[in-house]
Amino acid sequence: MRAPIGLRISSKRRASGLSQAELSRRAGISASYLNLIERNKRHVGGSLLIRLAEALELDIGELSGDAEHRLIAEVEEALADPLLSGLGAPSAHDLVAQQPAAALAIARLHRAYQGAQANADDYADRLRADPLLAQMLHGVLSGITAVRSSAEILEDVADLDEAERRHFIQSIARGTRGLSETARGLVGQFEVDAKARRLSPMRELDDLIFENDNYFPALEQAAVGLRAAIEAEGPFGEATLVAILGRRFGITVERSASREVDAVGFPGQYRYDAVARSMWFQTSAVAATRQFQLTRLFGELVASAAIEREVGASALASTASRRLGYRALSSYLAGAVIFPYAAFLAQAEAVHYDIEALQQAYGASFEQVAHRLVTLRKPGEGGVPFAFLRSDPAGRLTKHFPLPGLPLPSAGHACPLWAIYEAFRTPERAVRQLVQFPDGSRYLFVARAQARRPASFSDRTIHTSIMLACDALQADRTVYGTGLALADPAFDVPVGPSCRLCPRRDCAERQEEAIAAGGLPMPVRAPLIARSFDVGED
Repeated sequence: MRAPIGLRISSKRRASGLSQAELSRRAGISASYLNLIERNKRHVGGSLLIRLAEALELDIGELSGDAEHRLIAEVEEALADPLLSGLGAPSAHDLVAQQPAAALAIARLHRAYQGAQANADDYADRLRADPLLAQMLHGVLSGITAVRSSAEILEDVADLDEAERRHFIQSIARGTRGLSETARGLVGQFEVDAKARRLSPMRELDDLIFENDNYFPALEQAAVGLRAAIEAEGPFGEATLVAILGRRFGITVERSASREVDAVGFPGQYRYDAVARSMWFQTSAVAATRQFQLTRLFGELVASAAIEREVGASALASTASRRLGYRALSSYLAGAVIFPYAAFLAQAEAVHYDIEALQQAYGASFEQVAHRLVTLRKPGEGGVPFAFLRSDPAGRLTKHFPLPGLPLPSAGHACPLWAIYEAFRTPERAVRQLVQFPDGSRYLFVARAQARRPASFSDRTIHTSIMLACDALQADRTVYGTGLALADPAFDVPVGPSCRLCPRRDCAERQEEAIAAGGLPMPVRAPLIARSFDVGED
């Protein structure tokens, strides 16, 4: 969905006292084409946007409207909610362009509404399944029954002597005191959860990444020092990392085929025990995984202050979001150590962003290389801007990094036509796809499904799918754009952000009711599952 770039160009041109003819001459385009751009009838990006920014003597960020892109996506999602259907509200684009404060208020209110709805669902689940709450509620009901029984005896039995009457009054007093304590504990449980869930931790982390354009200069600088410290011990790689962790921190590295669980009880391929000072890997963990996790551990031990400063300086408000933020930024730091910025960018450009070629050059996984490509956002020295998504076999998006303008769903599943799902049909083989969204925006999708190697006969093979996405205007800079009809939208795959937000009524792949502006429903074939996230790295 397009941000109001055309309106911004028109406003800046008029403020500068330039005519359309003069600005079009400076930008090297026709006046009629500039007129279409200013009316937001043509998508503009890449080198043309740079030329327009230079002609208007502006920073490109002032024209591209990165923040507006995301706000439009959030307002579009809010307006698609069944509660707001049929109101005849203006489009998200018009709201952001003409009433930005109102658009921001709608987005924030919808976030709060989603959070409250999630809390209600969580509490309902807890009431049904949590043994502690069930016990507390049973205690409340038992106490009420006892108090009521004693009160009815006092009310109905007229010939009680004083001792018996005093006995029942004392029983009522004890019962009400017990009820008070139980109710206080019950309320305390809900208050703790309410504080912990006031904001979505993943939403907060998304905001942190988006506000920093997924580029953290302080961590990049710290990575330079960490890489130098490792290479002072020997060639960068697993063997040197094992040696430096053992010598400097007394950490042993172990491998076995057993199944271990992490601190919250989930099985995994690696685990660090800070008390025993040991790093354990399952034998199924490939060399790329071991190298990455050892690098991250070294970064957390040596540069924890740099990570903490980034987390502390952010808007991460809850304990859960700060924990997620620390983990995500420690993974960022590890990626910056393994793939030094300048050298990696130069090599990525040289091989036209061929992920498989970069895997071989750095001994890394597809996901690790894809992650690093997303962070090449240094001002003035950036690579192709990519978005990143990861899906589990059920289709849930378990990790994502946004790209301004790309309408990503904020929960659940994406459009079933996206390459991220097609890749499951051909594991370990990259799938490319030119797509077009209902607003006319076009993107190149590149996806690959990969399997976690089993550790034993009884271990299940679990697939995940990784996808990168870039604007179609940047596709010719990548090896994946070769041979595609980049200039002809007629060959694009028509997609949407998700079924609920997609207005394509004739789509045969629709899986969920679409909420249109007039509130008209579409047939529903299957419900979607709620989204879950993690920020782990393979």
